[in-house]
Amino acid sequence: MTPASGLPLALTLGEPAGIGPELTLDVWRRRTALHVPAFYVVGDPDFFRDRARMLGLDVPVKSVAAAEACATFDRALPVVPLDIQVTAQPGVPDGSSAPAAIASIRRAVADVLAGRAGAVVTNPIAKNVLYRSGFAEPGHTEFLAKLAEEATGRKTQPVMLLWSPELAVVPVTIHLPLKDVVGRLSKALIIETGRIVARDLANRFGIARPRLAIAGLNPHAGENGALGEEDRDIVAPAVAALRSEGIDAVGPLPADTLFHARARAGYDVALCMYHDQALIPIKTLAFDHGVNVTLGLPFVRTSPDHGTAFDIAGTGKADASSLVAALILAARLSAHAPTLATAQ
Repeated sequence: MTPASGLPLALTLGEPAGIGPELTLDVWRRRTALHVPAFYVVGDPDFFRDRARMLGLDVPVKSVAAAEACATFDRALPVVPLDIQVTAQPGVPDGSSAPAAIASIRRAVADVLAGRAGAVVTNPIAKNVLYRSGFAEPGHTEFLAKLAEEATGRKTQPVMLLWSPELAVVPVTIHLPLKDVVGRLSKALIIETGRIVARDLANRFGIARPRLAIAGLNPHAGENGALGEEDRDIVAPAVAALRSEGIDAVGPLPADTLFHARARAGYDVALCMYHDQALIPIKTLAFDHGVNVTLGLPFVRTSPDHGTAFDIAGTGKADASSLVAALILAARLSAHAPTLATAQ
């Protein structure tokens, strides 16, 4: 199935020792039954052939240019080759892991920005493996923002959206130790995050007037300062500012009553003040099919909402549901994605 944009999706290699490669092979093998849009993976074609043989999967692999991916997809897994030989075995990262993973992300982003692909879908990476190679960014989200800034010359604030049919959440602060959250949280950060979320939910998800529920930082949203002053002094003024701009935002709301079914019916996305406040509820409700979406970029990026799972890599036990959801959502969003010139 060719995406509505007419362009294939660019799927990154991810950590080659993790479950990403076998999920890629499995999704292509079941492409018709799963109704996935056409994609190509950026990697080493011989690596994918070897991994398919290891897993006993009948998956033909063809080295292609991005422009050939849609025409190839029905009969072979299209692989846009990197100039890196990938040698990592399941569960055992090696010296090829980090260079290949990073190069794959760079190439996928370049292809989308050049109009050769409709969106970037990222297989999971192992941050500790990248850090040992000198990788300077905290994770995918920040690295993608850096690549966008290099390409456009514009400052980019990425926003992490975790999406599922049951719940969509945004952590306002992302990869921070809990002790550092209060020092980083600010009225300006909440306002800018809310603006980006409202804009991209309208422009990409087609929600005419997105409803934002803003969680409080403290228990009971601070009890008007009795349980912490941050909700009264930071969160509430930010919500008021968003409302003054015409954005449908409410809060701060107690997080302990924000995620039950009746509450979720009243909003399109919940903005949470820190990582686990956002990720615990969505991983409870949609562990197998949640999708990580990066908002605020001049291109569409989605990713399965799970890690590399080294412990089951190479066993064929990994569940492809989240990768399938990421591919399908990327195709949907890319049909409405603004051009590079108008995305900021």
